[in-house]
Amino acid sequence: MSKAYKEKARALIAQMTVEEKVSQMLHTAPAIERLDIPAYNWWNEALHGVARSGTATVFPQAVGLAAAFDPQLLKEIASIIAEEARAKFHAYQKEGDTDIYKGLTFWSPNINIFRDPRWGRGHETYGEDPYLTSRLGVAFIQGLQGDDPDCLKAAACAKHYAVHSGPEEERHSFDAICDDYDLWNTYLPHFEAAVKEGNVEAFMGAYNRTLGEPCCGSQLLMVDILRGKWGFEGHFVSDCWAVEDFYKHHKIVEGPVESVVLAIEKGCDLCCGHVFEVAVTAVELGKLKEELLDRALERLFVCRMKLGLLGGKENPAYVSVPYDKLDCAEHKALNLEVAKRTTVLLKNDGALPLDFKQLKSIAVVGPNAASIRALEGNYNGTASQYVTVLDGIREVAEETGTQVRYALGCHLYKARVSNLSVPDDRIAEALAAVRNSDAAILCLGLDADIEGEQGDTGNEYSSGDKAHLDLPGRQQFLLEKVTEAAAGKPVIVVLISGSALAVNWADAHTNGVIQAFYPGALGGRAIAQIIAGKANPSGKLPVTFYRTLEDLPAFTDYNMANRTYRYFKGEPLYPFGFGLCYGKFDLAVLSHSKEKCTVKITNTGSVAGRETVQIYVTSPGQKEQYSLCGVGNAYLSLGESKELTIPLNPTAFSRYDAKGDLYEVPGPHTLHIGFTQPDARSVALYGMTPVVVTGV
Repeated sequence: MSKAYKEKARALIAQMTVEEKVSQMLHTAPAIERLDIPAYNWWNEALHGVARSGTATVFPQAVGLAAAFDPQLLKEIASIIAEEARAKFHAYQKEGDTDIYKGLTFWSPNINIFRDPRWGRGHETYGEDPYLTSRLGVAFIQGLQGDDPDCLKAAACAKHYAVHSGPEEERHSFDAICDDYDLWNTYLPHFEAAVKEGNVEAFMGAYNRTLGEPCCGSQLLMVDILRGKWGFEGHFVSDCWAVEDFYKHHKIVEGPVESVVLAIEKGCDLCCGHVFEVAVTAVELGKLKEELLDRALERLFVCRMKLGLLGGKENPAYVSVPYDKLDCAEHKALNLEVAKRTTVLLKNDGALPLDFKQLKSIAVVGPNAASIRALEGNYNGTASQYVTVLDGIREVAEETGTQVRYALGCHLYKARVSNLSVPDDRIAEALAAVRNSDAAILCLGLDADIEGEQGDTGNEYSSGDKAHLDLPGRQQFLLEKVTEAAAGKPVIVVLISGSALAVNWADAHTNGVIQAFYPGALGGRAIAQIIAGKANPSGKLPVTFYRTLEDLPAFTDYNMANRTYRYFKGEPLYPFGFGLCYGKFDLAVLSHSKEKCTVKITNTGSVAGRETVQIYVTSPGQKEQYSLCGVGNAYLSLGESKELTIPLNPTAFSRYDAKGDLYEVPGPHTLHIGFTQPDARSVALYGMTPVVVTGV
């Protein structure tokens, strides 16, 4: 079918003028009525739900989804996103609405590596590990696009290609420099998987330069690797207004014409922005060959045909998705389950779960306790219902008659809530609530208004990035004062943030710490049910929580030395892959090879729950301390045992050389199979040492 689409696209292109061709290479492609080409806006977003287009299911943010360590779950989520996208798209088409955020081409997933906790957009990613990112990225792409490569449910886009993770403030002029080893073994494997396994329809180039070349006009990234080495056949879109950066900020060419020529020659087919309009002039001046426009249009038209938007076949099941599917009861039920599975229990001295029947009153305090914004993350839709942490605690408390006292405590990042007040103007209320209650739940952290993309945030930080890992504003002061006022009563800290925070004091002085990331529209209900023991936490950290920034290299250093769990030499506060539960599980290794491992998990605790098996490999003489190479999880009732056969990463025992070719690392290799990393901190926190298998 793709061959037929290409022939059909070429026939259409042959009838077009240069001006018409260029118009279709803009994200706002106008209608060409004489050729029956409808208007189409290519720009749409779907990181964790159909975004910026009204009502849709708002799932937990991407980094939270990663905490489930479950590719199959992500595939199911992405399929629902595509289903809701179809419902919205066809409804909009009936109304003649072809505006931005109304199409079927989604600029998701973001599969950059979250290499540094300062990066504001890190919560859009699946964390710091290339293997986990590849599994989740491929699953999301497959779920979004569906099973028929010639009849897409929606089109996915792998971004931001490549070697891109801040600083946001410098992204339009920055040159990301890394060595060949890190380029191929950290920054590119998941993008390769998106092409070869996910059959992703589109790639988006990053704003920055990589190794001297702009990512949207790079011979190395776009020509040699993406289309050459990997054989990518889909379309390539620039990040928004990134091509203008070539001359405005990177200053590698003279002006807009030269920028457009470079981008199109290297294979950038679609411009988010309007600078491609000068391609008409470039052709007239003889600086750009018209056949390069044809090449780009063929890729773009084939995509639209696969979606059924330009004469391609349509799947009746896609076209007929009812509008009632948007954030429907079925999707809400999954969303709640996902929020439970993506919440990570980081500390529990035995206080959790709280027995609400024994609590006459409970204080819910903090700037994120009643915040809808803290549920959403960025690139979000609008849910039909939101349940904040305060709402969720009230729901649980109603069942037991427990009184709930709420106090804001402090502003999210400012010294005062009211501009007319003295600093710490809400502390007294918080202390009074805590002193008069039997337990305190303290909701702290960030939201996507203060960590995120440059231009989308309005904080005192660096264009959306974090200047430090501390709780912002007066939150640390609130934490210490509330803990002091509690005087022996349970204090549970709920961190709502998209990135790691150095909550060393909370770890040392409170009874429990929960990391909820940005938990989605129903996140407050999930958190409350976990706190009350109505749900058993099972999330695992997809990022490392460091104790201090002093342990890390400079933010602008793109080499991986002493970054992420694979290379970090210090002791983390909470390690990658770590997460507690309320029960206890045992693990036995039944068989192993370089292709797969079979394990037996047994629930030996007192509650039903889910646990995630993680397999790490150590290879002799390598830079990595160990690398994740397999994951699997299972839900077990009391006393139940299950066998899991977990496939291992086919490249687990290999590395990429400077040309991007795989070579096998001589063994023997060692596997660490358990519920955490094999590092001393994970073992101490979880209380169990992974099984070690040598001589693999």
